[in-house]
Amino acid sequence: MTAGAVAPTHGARVAGAAVAGMAVVAHGTGPVGDVVLAHPWMPWSPCDESCLPACGSGGSGGSGGSGGEVGEPRVSAVRASLRIAGAFGALLAGAVVAAAFPLLGERGRAWVMRWWLRLVLAAFGVRLVVNGPAVPRGALVVANHTSWLDIMALELIAPCRMVAKREVRDWFLIGRLATAAGSLYLDRERLRSLPAAVRQMSDVLRSGGAVAVFPEGTTWCGRGSGRYRSAAFQAAIDADAPVVAVALRFLLPDGNPTSTASDIGPASVWVALRRTARLRGLVVQAEVLPTLRPREFADRRALALAAEQMVAAACGLAVAPSAGSAAASAA
Repeated sequence: MTAGAVAPTHGARVAGAAVAGMAVVAHGTGPVGDVVLAHPWMPWSPCDESCLPACGSGGSGGSGGSGGEVGEPRVSAVRASLRIAGAFGALLAGAVVAAAFPLLGERGRAWVMRWWLRLVLAAFGVRLVVNGPAVPRGALVVANHTSWLDIMALELIAPCRMVAKREVRDWFLIGRLATAAGSLYLDRERLRSLPAAVRQMSDVLRSGGAVAVFPEGTTWCGRGSGRYRSAAFQAAIDADAPVVAVALRFLLPDGNPTSTASDIGPASVWVALRRTARLRGLVVQAEVLPTLRPREFADRRALALAAEQMVAAACGLAVAPSAGSAAASAA
């Protein structure tokens, strides 16, 4: 793991991929767009409000970002407000329960977490459908990242320690819950912190615990996917731990995909919560894919690419050929 030896290049510009219809996986870097990041390996997504369905970003009707596509099944504004209130109540309850986590054993904490996660999903009227085999013990679980709901889905599939960006630790109430649940924090702006984070992940895997990470490093709209960063896969190699890829899709009751629940663009998570609250019958479909064994791959990049391609195929995303730069997948 040599990421710590790479000096951050401030002011680096990164390339994006237009997300329209069935988008492709973005590869490489280049002087496209006006996004300025801390270093070339900083996760970035081209997705913004233009990826949302019509009226999904507060276009017509003064919905302020709380609506969905015209024709998408929606609940009334009153029902949506009640959902938000119920979710906030669940969040407060979770923060109180989190204080008792040190007194609970491993099974007790897992039971409480699953109870709380189901409570939040029920508050938003979201149904989780899981297909595929059970996740083996001590696995590195990786998935595409679209929404704040992704975390809840992975935790319900298999109790695991989430890898989250450092900023989450300071979020109101959510940070307290994440810390109590054993989240592992990563400072995405400091490359020198990456080797230590990878060692921490591998230690958890060696102890038989599951670790969940979103290798894209940021959220996409669900029509496309970012290149999987390979650093987390080194933890699985070091611990000789199985890797389980999970394909997450967001569907309407009729089976059509929706990006309304996506947490993308400059809008706050609060706006994404409001959009989600307006949807009726949202289904989060999680497909647990066949287990990958690190010993069967040449290195972490080959392992990351295999997981990336499996998830893209399961979600129906086209994978573009590399643009010729290794920077996007080196970290």
